[in-house]
Amino acid sequence: MSIGGEIQSTGAGRFAPSPSGDLHLGNLRTALVAWLLARTTGRRFLLRIEDLDLARSDAGVALRQAADLAAIGITVDPPRWVQSERRARYEAAIASLGPERTYECYCTRREIAEAVRAPHGRTGRYPGTCARLTETERQARRRHRPAALRVRADRARWSVQDLWAGTVSDEVDDFVLRRNDGTPAYNLAVVVDDAEAGIDQVVRGDDLLDSAPRQAWLAHQLGWEQPSYAHVPLAVTTAGARLAKRDGAVTLADLAALGVTPDAVRNQLAVSLDLAEPGEPVTADMMLARFDPARLPRRPWVVTPQTSHQEGTSA
Repeated sequence: MSIGGEIQSTGAGRFAPSPSGDLHLGNLRTALVAWLLARTTGRRFLLRIEDLDLARSDAGVALRQAADLAAIGITVDPPRWVQSERRARYEAAIASLGPERTYECYCTRREIAEAVRAPHGRTGRYPGTCARLTETERQARRRHRPAALRVRADRARWSVQDLWAGTVSDEVDDFVLRRNDGTPAYNLAVVVDDAEAGIDQVVRGDDLLDSAPRQAWLAHQLGWEQPSYAHVPLAVTTAGARLAKRDGAVTLADLAALGVTPDAVRNQLAVSLDLAEPGEPVTADMMLARFDPARLPRRPWVVTPQTSHQEGTSA
């Protein structure tokens, strides 16, 4: 069942950062792959600001992120989507599921953790503690704790096809649609946003691969086609940890302070994707001409953050 949102007919890809800080090299690399795959398949490329988890959206950070994308050659099509402006659309999606498909949940994180550690508990899965409560039981719990809202998936199993990971199947747990503070949950928001923006190609870090089956399942429940998926190996430190802004000069601003230009960063990203030789001047158009999804490196990209300009641009 469609929830009545106006859905674009032309396909699109997207990049969807949170405006919590400047983009680091790993973010920029994932954005570049998403842009390359969208443009080489004739799609639009959209930017979405995922700010639901922030107390308020920081327009300054969002503008810097857009500027950093432009600096390495990524062009973005209008309009720019901002999640905090779309709460009514998420509530409409919840309403369209109907009460038979949702239920209130009063569990704390500690209670859930204890339940999944118990014998026969399913690691990482909500155990369904609140799924069969009576109305009397729900009323009693409401007096002590505000309710989150979960979808009733009935342990459905769903599969998606990922461009690089192949077929990914998983059991869909009763995941949260609305948190107990009233904030729409990530798994709901991204599904609604992607569908209503006409996004049919989702490219993102492979740390989100396990969320694809539940999101595709939810899209189906809401009457929408599931998008295609392509999950990119992450950028990591030499110790194998996921790259973060605390790991040294890993943002364009920090690198610029060391004398590293956006052109040099573009080369660094292109080299990591086997699209250029070290030190080769490379443009976005050149990367588009050379891009072949089948040749994308399947291993994590190991980044050694720079501490001085003299170390060069191969970090």
